[in-house]
Amino acid sequence: MKLSLIVAPYDSGRRHEGFGKGPDALLSGGLVEMLTMNGHDIEVEEIGKIKGLDDREIATGFAVCKAVAEKVAESEAKDRFPVVLSGNCLTTCGAVAGEKADSIIWFDQHGDINTPETSAHGFLDGMALATALGLCWRPMANTIPGFQPVDPAKCMLVDARDLDPDEKALLEKLPVIRAEVSEAAEKVAALREAGVRRTHLHIDLDVHDPDELQVNRYAEAGGPQPDAVREAAACMARSAPIVGLTISAYDPAFDAKGEVPPVVGRLMVDFLAAMERI
Repeated sequence: MKLSLIVAPYDSGRRHEGFGKGPDALLSGGLVEMLTMNGHDIEVEEIGKIKGLDDREIATGFAVCKAVAEKVAESEAKDRFPVVLSGNCLTTCGAVAGEKADSIIWFDQHGDINTPETSAHGFLDGMALATALGLCWRPMANTIPGFQPVDPAKCMLVDARDLDPDEKALLEKLPVIRAEVSEAAEKVAALREAGVRRTHLHIDLDVHDPDELQVNRYAEAGGPQPDAVREAAACMARSAPIVGLTISAYDPAFDAKGEVPPVVGRLMVDFLAAMERI
């Protein structure tokens, strides 16, 4: 398969800091070599320094989304499947826009569905899914080329186990499909019934059980093992009309043994093999 690996090395408006070091660590950990050995044609595109914004989190975050949307659209025009390696989850809004996706499958231990009115910490990335669903930051999201909010009924949130009280209350009101990793494949049927045509798969790596795979400082106890996440991602490829993939939130400072890159490589190999069998 022809792939574009789009590298967005930003964390909270800062380039190559914190989670922003994750994409390069995945590449230096052998991701391109593993994919190439499995027969894939890889093109790597990096989002460069966003100039003139002085690392302002909100402005830079949405500028990165804009740049990613443009790269994703270019990849599709070249008949390349877009894979975004990002620091922040918000970057997925750019991928969704560039792909013209009308649905999202969101693997994450967090809900990322706070808004400025409900967030106790003001953490922009904790509003990433809410932004993609059009629940907040609409003027900024509208600066992303091609952005259209996704209908919450066409969103599946997988293994979100660390939710703020306001997120829990909101999710009780919204038609977002909730699933554990073990049941995600069977619940894809609800997305198909909603008439989805183009689905973006987002995998925040802290969905994993930190006792099995520590990916960042936010990881909480519980969650699935890497084999279960890999199998679920492959099931998504076989069951949903996936048009793009984002992998986010890896901070190599919390991975002293370098265990995460090979896990991501195996996940992508199995996911892409499942896509090629469709």
